[in-house]
Amino acid sequence: MDLVVLAIAFLVILLGAELFTNGIEWFGRKLDLAEGAVGSVLAAVGTALPETMIPIIAIGFAGGGEHTDDIGIGAILGAPFMLATLAMFVTGAGVIGWRKRRPTSTRMVVDTTVLVHDIRYFVVAYAIAIGAAFLPPELGTLKLAIAVLLVGIYAWYVKGHFDADAARSEGELAPLRFHRLDRRGIALHGAVPRLRIVNLQVLVALACIVGGAYLFVGAVQHVSAALGVSELLLALVIAPIATELPEKFNSLIWVRQGKDTLAMGNITGAMVFQSVIPTVVALVLAGDAWHVTAESGLAFLSAGMAFIAVAAIFVPMWRRARLDGPSLLVGGLVYVVYLGIVLLAVVGVLPLG
Repeated sequence: MDLVVLAIAFLVILLGAELFTNGIEWFGRKLDLAEGAVGSVLAAVGTALPETMIPIIAIGFAGGGEHTDDIGIGAILGAPFMLATLAMFVTGAGVIGWRKRRPTSTRMVVDTTVLVHDIRYFVVAYAIAIGAAFLPPELGTLKLAIAVLLVGIYAWYVKGHFDADAARSEGELAPLRFHRLDRRGIALHGAVPRLRIVNLQVLVALACIVGGAYLFVGAVQHVSAALGVSELLLALVIAPIATELPEKFNSLIWVRQGKDTLAMGNITGAMVFQSVIPTVVALVLAGDAWHVTAESGLAFLSAGMAFIAVAAIFVPMWRRARLDGPSLLVGGLVYVVYLGIVLLAVVGVLPLG
């Protein structure tokens, strides 16, 4: 029964993410925001919401006990890791799979300046966040100061994206999913929905995401207890695979259309968001749990693996000022290596918590 609840929770979360992404694009259009700002910031935030809401619900609204904190910390660490490894691999595989219909074959037409900008912010913010986990528990005030610093870093990152996008694109958007609820608006303005209907869709999407995340937290607790597996590791390995689907799905669509900067920017933008907002939740609401110990060492090791994947993919891109699909496959290799370490630790071969 718990597995059924998990599956339902995944579906509800992903439905909410799809509605949110579509709605937030129309929200940006209605407010005359630049296309780049909508894609790199708003769309990235929208597709990052599922994995973000899980730790928020687990830590802030599901009791705040040791078990729910473990679920929250696992989900927080799992999101950047999955984006830096599995999401990169899936995108690279899509480039290779559609190479015959792409004008540039496996070479990706990307704005490397934008990607380097995103990765720099990710590395700095995530390094600060992980560094906070090595602080002694009694330095809780310093952790709160770090949380404020991280919010400031993300605000500056967002400002940079909005400042860089002076021109607004008039490209076509997919129809608003709730467009049938706006018959009067469409009759007056054609295919453009009214802002009130856009807002309604965004609010419904948020409700789906929050509700699905709450179901997920309870189901993970029951499944982990039945299997005798750590909630932290279950949330670290299982949750992000499903909740990162919006980024993977969107990136595959854009790769197929030859919109490589959008495909990669959706992932790197989400990485920056995930390195800041969820970790701030942990630092503020579960500062004691955001701490490297013998039990949590294996989970925090995922951060190191994420840094390795990022370096292996983006340092060569920075040096050559180009990116290709095969170079993204290294993310899958890093993911498999870490999964092997997790399995060895679970069966007791490696002395890791």
